[in-house]
Amino acid sequence: MRDVARTLYLVCYDVADPKRLYRVHRFLLGYKVGGQKSFFECWLTPAELREVRAGLRARMNLAEDRAHIFQLDPRQQVRCLGQAQPPHAGAFLIV
Repeated sequence: MRDVARTLYLVCYDVADPKRLYRVHRFLLGYKVGGQKSFFECWLTPAELREVRAGLRARMNLAEDRAHIFQLDPRQQVRCLGQAQPPHAGAFLIV
């Protein structure tokens, strides 16, 4: 099996309905390595990025809710304010 490169993304969402919000939040927990509330840092392969996009579409009402997926440059220096902590970039374990 060959290694697949992962890219760092910031996934942000604003969901109007509490039930949909819960479903979106629970779905993204499986991909996040850091973040808080409705902003998650995710290291994703191209296939996982497609899964995240499809999963968000399936769980959101596209007329009322919104999500943004930003590709981040992992070489940038992380600057934290307040009680923020840099994302943990440890080894990945997929079970």
